[in-house]
Amino acid sequence: MELNLLVLCYLIGSVTFIVGLKMLSNPASARNGNMVAAVGMLIAILGTIFLYEENGQKLGNYTWIFAALLIGTVAGTMMAKRVQMTAMPEMVSLFNGMGGACAALISVIEFRHLVHTSDAASIDQTSLLIIMLGLIIGTVSFAGSMIAWGKLNGSIKDFAFKGQHIINIVLLLMTLLLAGHNIINRPDQIEFFFYAVVVLALVYGIFFVLPIGGADMPVVISLLNSFTGVAAACGGFLYDNKVMLTGGILVGAAGTLLTILMCKAMNRSLQNVLIGSFGGGSTAGSAAQAGGGTYKEVTLSDAAVVMSYANKVMIVPGYGLAVAQAQHVCHELEKALEAKGVEVKYAIHPVAGRMPGHMNVLLAEADVSYEKLLEMELANEEFKNTDVVLILGANDVVNPAAKSDPSSPIYGMPILEVEEAKHVIVNKRSMKPGYAGIENQLFFQPKTSMLFGDAKKALQDLLAEVRNL
Repeated sequence: MELNLLVLCYLIGSVTFIVGLKMLSNPASARNGNMVAAVGMLIAILGTIFLYEENGQKLGNYTWIFAALLIGTVAGTMMAKRVQMTAMPEMVSLFNGMGGACAALISVIEFRHLVHTSDAASIDQTSLLIIMLGLIIGTVSFAGSMIAWGKLNGSIKDFAFKGQHIINIVLLLMTLLLAGHNIINRPDQIEFFFYAVVVLALVYGIFFVLPIGGADMPVVISLLNSFTGVAAACGGFLYDNKVMLTGGILVGAAGTLLTILMCKAMNRSLQNVLIGSFGGGSTAGSAAQAGGGTYKEVTLSDAAVVMSYANKVMIVPGYGLAVAQAQHVCHELEKALEAKGVEVKYAIHPVAGRMPGHMNVLLAEADVSYEKLLEMELANEEFKNTDVVLILGANDVVNPAAKSDPSSPIYGMPILEVEEAKHVIVNKRSMKPGYAGIENQLFFQPKTSMLFGDAKKALQDLLAEVRNL
């Protein structure tokens, strides 16, 4: 009876994961989808703790189990509540790295169990294969995510040297060959080589992410997330745990699909992202700035007049909006313009910000209506009928060089075609290049005006001007 209840718990957990993931595809239901999946996970965890039996014995150690659950819950909740929207990608990388570490630790524990059991010599090689896969993928995900976390918070800089990609390939091949050696031989004879695989996988994970350019970090985060899912699925195979297997497969598949979609949004192959070091250095920006032009500034009062008497205004949010924590003021400006009869919408680029969906989450926090958020394809259809585009901290995703300059690193990348609108107002702190380190010729076009300053302060002043008209 208890076994049947445990199977039911796992079934409920698996179904809620699938339903929750489906709900995440729509911004209006995403928050509830998260809660549905979380409830399913809680049911599966409690079912395992109280109902799981092996050889007639239950888990026990309830004090340690619940102490760990309590510490993790409190720490995770506090971190999630306190994190600023600008630091959200860093937190995602950190949490994803912890998931990879857990998957790797499962492999370590199960391997040690095999070594110290009496029938280690007759162990199924399939189990060893799953252990090695979980170990390598989980360790690479952990090490890579920690480097990504450091690069996003500025404590780790891009690092590359001549021949690094060749060294990475050699490291990967050595890791796989040593893992194959471990699978073929008896567990009690390969313990040293097992931990050598751990070290090689850690080094490879670090070197794998270090040279990747800053502008490609959203793709890397998504890819590492899929790695963690696959590593967790390996744990599900080891324990014959259906809910762990389902959750891991869903995360792995979703992360892989998202990685492919983001590469498509940048018009680049995954191979190019991983070896191209795009946006990783300052030389591109320095070289591009030499070919700049003349820009013009707009006053707050002029910007307020143009926007207040427009029929349609499109707002393009970028990382600068998140840095300034100006999403709430932006929403207030939107409401003030709508009170004057102006139609206001938001144009969202798939790779705007520092992680997938960064701008959607940012605007959702300010209670911006989901119906006003237009994806790139829909937004591009409306720019020709838009009177004013207000760009808030976005740079590379509105750079026309992607369409007109074959020598540009972003050439071929689909962008928000803001230059099709009648007027373009760009809010930036300065004329420095964006995250990809290249100049934006949009800033020098006749229909473009620059509004310099911190996004929050600029929007507050612009809001005051609009209300006074």
